Amino acid sequence: MKVILFGATGMVGQGVLRECLLDPGIESVLAVVRSPTGQRHARLREIIHDNFLDYSRIESQLAGYDACFFCLGVSSLGMSEERYRHLTYDITMAAATTLVRLNPGMVFTYVTGRGTDSTEQGNLMWARIKGKTENDLLKLPFKAAYMFRPAGIQPLHGVRSKTAWVQALYVATAPLLSLLHRVAPNYMTTTEQMGRAMIRVARDGYPKPVLESEDINRA
Repeated sequence: MKVILFGATGMVGQGVLRECLLDPGIESVLAVVRSPTGQRHARLREIIHDNFLDYSRIESQLAGYDACFFCLGVSSLGMSEERYRHLTYDITMAAATTLVRLNPGMVFTYVTGRGTDSTEQGNLMWARIKGKTENDLLKLPFKAAYMFRPAGIQPLHGVRSKTAWVQALYVATAPLLSLLHRVAPNYMTTTEQMGRAMIRVARDGYPKPVLESEDINRA
């Protein structure tokens, strides 16, 4: 299986990249990034790209892939609705519409979050925009599309958040996160499980298109 990965330098993306490179069934990984991952591996290739709304310059390098793991995402904290929509909906759909045209047999996996509003009518701005993004991705003619909605995520194996205060919070709460993962698996997953589940779902499918934390852990 040949995989395209977006968001490889983020916390979730780091975990997914690790699992892809560990899986012998993954033939190659193409990471589309703004800055280098710093990793070297025989099956990893990186494209440094600065315009995530326009892929015309690199389109020829995006064809021939079986799966896309889209792990780009930002917090809505302190952000206007217009800005959050641009960084969440516009960027995701620009990539997805390009990839589905180039790879109609592709499986597309998108990381959203627990509480995403599929009705697009709720009071939470981020949840409405995530809901619209999910809904419009599911309308595209991919072979299949899956929405991953984790609640809490425990970073493992040296995975770090690029945001300093978030990383500090993860370090401070590491024992609690580990406990919650054991006693409340419906509300916690790990970066390792996220990566392994994405690979499994892309390879074998899943009975439903939206996966909550318990589905991710099960997969």
